[in-house]
Amino acid sequence: MRVKVTYVGHSCFLFEGSEKIIIDPFISGNPNTEIKPDEIDCNYILVTHGHADHLGDAIGISKNCGATIIAPYELATYCQMQGAKNVHPMYIGGSFRFTDNLKIKFTIAHHGSAAMGETITYTGNPVGMLIELDEKTIYHAGDTGLFSDMKLIGELNQIDLALLPIGDNFTMGPEDAAYAAGLLNCKEIIPMHYNTFDVIRQDPLVFKKYVGDSSNVSILSPGQSKTI
Repeated sequence: MRVKVTYVGHSCFLFEGSEKIIIDPFISGNPNTEIKPDEIDCNYILVTHGHADHLGDAIGISKNCGATIIAPYELATYCQMQGAKNVHPMYIGGSFRFTDNLKIKFTIAHHGSAAMGETITYTGNPVGMLIELDEKTIYHAGDTGLFSDMKLIGELNQIDLALLPIGDNFTMGPEDAAYAAGLLNCKEIIPMHYNTFDVIRQDPLVFKKYVGDSSNVSILSPGQSKTI
């Protein structure tokens, strides 16, 4: 079965197959996203860490449509404390089969994680995610720097699509992300986490040039989709 992948913007993607899944739904306040949170109807909401540009509208969407939030344990608990009724906590290295056609595994990500408002709430370790949906494997790296165990992730999984941050400053830049692509040995890549704010302004064509012929790079604008 084919999976439709829609780039919502920043690090947010919508996956549509036998299940409908959204990851890191930073929609409200995202200057590059036109869709509204109340237009989202999905089965699962994946959240890689607690920063506002990733947790985003997850709690509100979950309350609205009843979707299950899948997140690191502390972050899932935080979402529950904020009124989300359906949460599924996990930890790095753990996997869970949610349906016959959907399995999620958490990987490491080198970053931070906190919900920051009037106070700062620790929300556990940040993660990347391996999403097995309808016999397709998608790796969403989350916010991360380059790390050598990406090679292990690539050796243990046949990755059909890797979603890699290229914005620099807070995550990998284009050159490190291209090196990561080589370690992951992935078939296809969509760059993410760039051009939302001035501090992460990047040209994705530079990233594509660094990758060369080792993987196919698809550059999507917010709202555009591709099928894998």
